Amino acid sequence: MRLFPGVPLITALLTGVTVLAPASTAGAASDAGPFPAHCARQDRLHVPGAEHQESACLADLTTRGLAGTPYTDMADQAGLSSKATRNPSGVPGVQIDGYFPDTSTSNATRGWAHDAQFVIRLPDDWNGGLVVTGAPGSRRQYSTDTLISDQVLAQGYAYAATDKGNTGPDFFTDGEEPGDAVAEWNRRVTELTRAAKKAVRQRYGSAPERTYMTGISNGGYLTRWQLENRPELYDGGVDWEGVLWTTDGPNLLTSLPVTVARSRGLATDDDLIAAGFAPGSRFLWAYHEKAYWGLTQKLFRAEFDPGYDPACPGATAGRTVEEIFAACASDATYDYASRPASVHRAVAKVALTGRIGKPLITLHGDLDTLLPISTDSDVYARMIDARGRGGLHRYYTVQDGTHTDGLYDSYPDELRPILPCYRSAFDALTGWVEDGTRPPADRTVARPAEGDLANSCDLAE
Repeated sequence: MRLFPGVPLITALLTGVTVLAPASTAGAASDAGPFPAHCARQDRLHVPGAEHQESACLADLTTRGLAGTPYTDMADQAGLSSKATRNPSGVPGVQIDGYFPDTSTSNATRGWAHDAQFVIRLPDDWNGGLVVTGAPGSRRQYSTDTLISDQVLAQGYAYAATDKGNTGPDFFTDGEEPGDAVAEWNRRVTELTRAAKKAVRQRYGSAPERTYMTGISNGGYLTRWQLENRPELYDGGVDWEGVLWTTDGPNLLTSLPVTVARSRGLATDDDLIAAGFAPGSRFLWAYHEKAYWGLTQKLFRAEFDPGYDPACPGATAGRTVEEIFAACASDATYDYASRPASVHRAVAKVALTGRIGKPLITLHGDLDTLLPISTDSDVYARMIDARGRGGLHRYYTVQDGTHTDGLYDSYPDELRPILPCYRSAFDALTGWVEDGTRPPADRTVARPAEGDLANSCDLAE
C-alpha cells in the first residue's frame, strides 16, 4: 500500500572532512569554474562537534536543483506539501552533510546507518541570518526542504536541519529510559544550532545577526521547547501546528486513545467530537484511521509508557503494512490519567510550559485531524498567556487547514494548504524582530473565496 504515488507507506508516514563530488545536475566547483572562490576552499569548513561531514559546492541548493542527487530525499518529503506549490530555485552555495556522535543507527541516509545526521546549507548570497529546524514526525533531515529550506535560502538565510537523533517507526527504542528518545530531539536541535552558528562564522567571517527556529508538527514542538528553554540561541520562531506535551495532559496520549477505540467499535463519532476533533473533519477520519491514529498512539505510548503493554509493539513497530496499521487492542482503552507517576515523569522530561523567551508565531489548521486544535494550540496559547508572555506571541487559526498539505490535492474544495500562510508568518516574524513591525492580532485566517490557495495567504484577512 502506498499513500502517495511512488512513495513507500512507512516513508510517507513518518513524516575526517570529505569533499564529495556533486552530481552533474548540481554542478561542480573549481577555481576556474563559475562559482565564487570560496567553493575551492570548502574543505576548510568544519562543523564543531561533528563526527563526520562531507561538503559540496552546488549550483542550486533548492529542491529543484537537488532532486535526483544525494543532497536531498524527495521520498521523505512526501505528502507534506501540495503539488500546486511553487518554490524558488537557483540558489548556489555550499552544502554540508554529516552526523554528530550517536549510538543509534536508524537513519540510513547516504548509507551511513548513523543517527544525529544534519544538513547545513550556506548560500553564496547571504543575508546575515540562520534558520534552524528539526524533522517532523519521525522523518529525516531533508524532509522540510520543500516546506522551509527552499524559501529561506532564496531569501538569503543559511539553513540547518537535524533528524533529531532517532528516526523511523522504531524511534522509541532509542535511549535507556522512557521519554529519552523525545528528550534527545531537543538536545540535537540545540547541538545543531550552536554548531551551525560557528559554521556560518567560518563561511562568512561573522556570526549570524539573527537566528530563527521553526518547524512543523514535531518540528513545531521543538520550536516551542527551544524558545522556552534555550531562548538565548534564537531571535524568534514560527511554530506550525506543534505537538503539545504537558505532564498532566492534554497530550497525544490523552487525545488519540478514543480514535483507536472508535476503530474497534468501542467509541462513536460523537465521542471523537467530544474529545476535541472538529465535526467538519469527518471526511478525513477514514484516512487518518488508516494512516495516523493507531500508529501514532502506539509509538508514543511505547516511548513514554512501555510497561502498559510490553508485547505491543514489542521490539519493533512493525515492518509490513498489516503490522504497522494493526493498532494494539490495548491502546483502545488506554487511560493516561490513571497511569503510574513514572509515566507522567517520563512526559515531564519533554513537557512544555508556555514560558517562551522570544517572539513566537503559531499557526494551526482548524481541521487538523491528528492534532485537534482545541486540545493543542488553543491550549498552548492559553499557557503562554498564563505565563505572562502573551506579548511575545501571535496565534493564527487557518480555516480549512489540516495537518499535512498533501491532502489538499485530494480535497481541493474542502481544504486549504497552510504553507503559504506559514511563509507569510515567517515574513511577519522577521519584520517583528528586525523592524519592530507588529504582526496582525490573533485571528482566524479565513479561506478566500477565490485565488491561488496553494501559493498565497494574507494573515490580515
